[in-house]
Amino acid sequence: MIGENMKTSVDVILKEYDLELLEEDFDRISIFIDDAKKLNRICSRLNKLTKGIILRVISSEEFEKKSCGDVLTISFPSTLKAKYLDLIKWTKSGQLNDARKAGVNLAKKSKNSKILVCTTAQKFSEELIKGYLLRRYEFSNYKTIVDKGVGSVTLMLKRPKDFEKSLLETKAIVDGVFFTRNLVNEPANILNTVEFSNRLKELATIGVDVEILEEKKLAELGMNALLGVGQGSANPSKVVVMSWKGLSENTKPLALVGKGVVFDTGGISLKPAGGMEDMTMDMGGAGVVAGTMLSLAKRKAKANVVGLVGLVENMPSSTAQRPGDIVKSMKGDTIEVINTDAEGRLVLSDLLWYTQERFKPAGIIDLATLTGAIIVALGYENAGVFSNDDDFCNSFLKVANQENEGAWRMPLGASYDKKLKSRLADIKNVGGRDAGAITAAQFIQRFIKKDMPWIHIDIAGAAHTKSESAFAPAGATGWGVMSLNRLVSEKFENNK
Repeated sequence: MIGENMKTSVDVILKEYDLELLEEDFDRISIFIDDAKKLNRICSRLNKLTKGIILRVISSEEFEKKSCGDVLTISFPSTLKAKYLDLIKWTKSGQLNDARKAGVNLAKKSKNSKILVCTTAQKFSEELIKGYLLRRYEFSNYKTIVDKGVGSVTLMLKRPKDFEKSLLETKAIVDGVFFTRNLVNEPANILNTVEFSNRLKELATIGVDVEILEEKKLAELGMNALLGVGQGSANPSKVVVMSWKGLSENTKPLALVGKGVVFDTGGISLKPAGGMEDMTMDMGGAGVVAGTMLSLAKRKAKANVVGLVGLVENMPSSTAQRPGDIVKSMKGDTIEVINTDAEGRLVLSDLLWYTQERFKPAGIIDLATLTGAIIVALGYENAGVFSNDDDFCNSFLKVANQENEGAWRMPLGASYDKKLKSRLADIKNVGGRDAGAITAAQFIQRFIKKDMPWIHIDIAGAAHTKSESAFAPAGATGWGVMSLNRLVSEKFENNK
């Protein structure tokens, strides 16, 4: 099953410029209109074959109102074998995100088509294909009647050989995003903690070292906070350690840590029934870590990165953790569990401490669908970013902006700690309704060692949406894989 999850679903074929291709049997032909007054060779040829329809369309008010990267489609163009001719509006000020938008727009129109894309701006081809592949994603594993055709895209370029390396890297990134989306979209009766760990184990086939820590080992390590979350479930709690070693052993790794609650009922502090079905996505942080590790391995990144995920299920039962219980974390701090639905921070507390103790990383980034409060603050467009290191944080915000993955820095401060004071223990796991996302981050920061560069990313709104997002249909977005991949490339990778 992992083999299918590790591949993009659409073939990309590279072809050198050849006007004869325009008359072959494609379902769609897509061309760039970069000058409404002077047609390039491809547009001129197609304008002639369609008896002047292109000039007529691009002179229309409808096309004039289009923005850079928008697409206008002509159906059943005269004499062409193609059923559709897509005209992509392009301007001299067009940027990378406009090219990605054009790819997304083509993908939304093409479905399972055999499509020919003729590009005149080779430097934007990588983003065009990235947008196209990202939006062609579909999760239909459990539909009994579905069109199994996946189609293909042929990209006509001036120098296709020069694009081969970029295409391989692009597909590696998209494969990582798809892997994340597939994991997040899976129902909890399929993707329990055992199945999740089995899928991650298969990353070994592409060079990732994978180690699975079972409950006995976790207990020996003192991970009582993490184990307490899963003690009400029949599914065993696990920690999966994934290591990609692209540099020498003595190079400190970047550590990525993900919350992997495969289903969150809230435990004894039971959630309302309405919308609880969406809690299959509460392992979104672990999904992002897994997808990033896949991308790094597939593109053979020259960096050391370790990914750790805590896999648990938060269920109510006779053995479940209760409000009022006190647990001792791996660090040694005692935690009063006020609300069993604030479980993600308990998982992360032990996982982060273990990561630092074992790997002594150069920096650490944790990702979690942690709080509904971050959705109240930022909606579904941005993830909340918290950090103790300005340079590290700004580096991440920069790459997130470049990848058009919304991220917004939120505050931290000692004044919030007083909301977490416990009468009975060192700390309690919730601090009230106000500033909920911030107090959650303050809780997690308690388990970050002094001088350890750290970023906490609350992806509760960004990981899964009810409506389509910029690069994905409704459901799992795969948010974060592209940004983390770029961060590794720019800040942690040795390309010399």
